[in-house]
Amino acid sequence: MPMDIGVFDHVDCSGAPLQAFYEDRLAVIEAYDRIGVRGYHVAEHHFTPLGMASSPGIFLSSVAQRTKRLRFGPMVYCLPLYHPLRLAEEICMLDQLSGGRFELGVGRGVSPLESRGFGEDPDYEASQKTFLESLDILRKALAGGTFSHDGERRRVDNVSMILDSIQKPHPPMWMGVHSLQNVEFAARQGINIVSLHAAPSIRDKFDHYKSVWRELHGADVPTGKTGLGLFVVVAETDEAAQEIASRAYKVWHKNFHYLYHLHGRSPVWGERPNQFQVVVDELRGIAGSPETVRRFIEARMAEAGADYMVGQFMFGDMSRDEAIRSIELFGREVMPTLN
Repeated sequence: MPMDIGVFDHVDCSGAPLQAFYEDRLAVIEAYDRIGVRGYHVAEHHFTPLGMASSPGIFLSSVAQRTKRLRFGPMVYCLPLYHPLRLAEEICMLDQLSGGRFELGVGRGVSPLESRGFGEDPDYEASQKTFLESLDILRKALAGGTFSHDGERRRVDNVSMILDSIQKPHPPMWMGVHSLQNVEFAARQGINIVSLHAAPSIRDKFDHYKSVWRELHGADVPTGKTGLGLFVVVAETDEAAQEIASRAYKVWHKNFHYLYHLHGRSPVWGERPNQFQVVVDELRGIAGSPETVRRFIEARMAEAGADYMVGQFMFGDMSRDEAIRSIELFGREVMPTLN
């Protein structure tokens, strides 16, 4: 059975002028649609060149119009930064504009520096309360009807939703996961998950997710998707792919650390390696010929116990043409052979 394939995209700065940058990214997303990728998941970041789609809904409204089959959504909406009713209306609009192709990623947000920029309390306990209350309101709003919510962090009084989504009771939900705690939360809430951690380190968490899901929802209910994020670059030869990946990754690495280093800090989950070869050695990504890439992906997916490969195909200063060649080669010679 062919493996489900998705895309994770930071939409990090390439150095190109912004108008050209967005057009290039949309052309690459059209290539994902052409090769039959299942889903496109875009990060939300602020005040950093790591995330140039800081308003995911606006960016994804263009994706809705430029694609026909591709499912798409944020990975994730940082719920403490939104009023959940305003966000619920946006979600309904995106699901309608795309003919029911929206995928709803939700989370607290990983960067306390970004939260602080909006005046939000970056303390874990405070932001977690805001996240949980916002998620509760979001679910009620998407279910339709009139409702209220009287919480510590969020209040809604007798509001009626007019807009609704095509997908009922709401679009499929997703979370990015790091800890056993949020893996279990996702399973209990019926939410699909994606991890960007190395395959061997995430296996126990994916297994726990499946166990909790089956315990709560029953063996007859299909388990939510377990997605493994990997950098992926494909070219005719290993050498050609490695040359592109090594150059582009240096720019991505600078973008990834920018905001933290600006404030004299390290990323929440630690510094990333500064060379792409170390990424490969740590089993977080691959650059190579179609056969090299196929072998690597199948091995990592088996190690992780994952069923959804989420590739980071365009990053750093990779050009539009380089990315599209890689994606089309992946679609033609790798995707059909993945098991």
